[in-house]
Amino acid sequence: MKKLINSPEKLVVESTEGFVAAHADLVKAHFNPNYLARADAPVRGKVAIVSGGGSGHEPMHGGYVGAGMLDAACPGAVFTSPTPDQMYEAAKAVNGGAGVLLIVKNYTGDVLNFEMAADLLRADGVAVESALIDDDVAVKDSLYTAGRRGVGATVLAEKITGAAAADGLKLKEVANLCRKVNASARSMGIALTSCTVPHAGKPTFDLPDDEYELGIGIHGEPGRTRLKLEPADQIAGRMMEPIISDLPFKAGDEVLLFVNGMGGTPPLELYVLYRKALALAGQAGLKVTRNLVGSYMTSLEMAGASITLLKLDDTLKKYWDAPVKTPALRWGC
Repeated sequence: MKKLINSPEKLVVESTEGFVAAHADLVKAHFNPNYLARADAPVRGKVAIVSGGGSGHEPMHGGYVGAGMLDAACPGAVFTSPTPDQMYEAAKAVNGGAGVLLIVKNYTGDVLNFEMAADLLRADGVAVESALIDDDVAVKDSLYTAGRRGVGATVLAEKITGAAAADGLKLKEVANLCRKVNASARSMGIALTSCTVPHAGKPTFDLPDDEYELGIGIHGEPGRTRLKLEPADQIAGRMMEPIISDLPFKAGDEVLLFVNGMGGTPPLELYVLYRKALALAGQAGLKVTRNLVGSYMTSLEMAGASITLLKLDDTLKKYWDAPVKTPALRWGC
């Protein structure tokens, strides 16, 4: 294992310390329990958006803390759910009096721990809503989930709901908008290599050099099938077909096309994948009017990618286009 770390035990804290030092104008950190918050939190009168998950998926979630997106993020250990006290303390710290929305990826540990945190917050009199993200069409159940996994749509949901909260929408409205994003999005991922969890010190799974995994999860969970390596255009087709067929997209629909790198795939290759995915969307009669290409939800150093399609309407476009200023995503500011 070759990694730029001091020790697996110190990795998350030391990375968080470096992250906050690099972005002190945007975020601040709290330790024991660990969470990241907006530098100007709490923002009075605004719904607070809180999310979190295991570390190793950077810039998800800490990279999205800031104006127009998350108010707080809770980093767990690598590929391990954050604890209820992290979410509870983070939500209390950023609650500006208008309530808190918890955005939860559909992984069993995340769901249970966020539910416990929500109960604790309600016992304190804090208005809380939770929204589940489960956009992965690859498999129904996986090693970490009951039901579909939450993947690329999480980035889109955090951006859109963050903008809606900044626009003054009420808690129930922001929560319903998040659920709408989830219901309108579908994703599929592939892996060309495994990744190595620092505590394990060896690859999570074995994948021969001439094969790839279709439908992989962001923690290295197995996907639909393992196939011989193909040209990028064929791989894009295998990813796009189940996305388009799962959600009732119809000719003329406007969509956002999100091609995401898993950590070890360079932009040079991601744009090859985007090129073909764009063509396939056009062949299906879909109008790609918004896009995002880059490594925004990773799996350590895994080589691979995911594709997400989000069906758009005027409201979703408005909040996607709204200004955002976070360490990892910013425009219009």
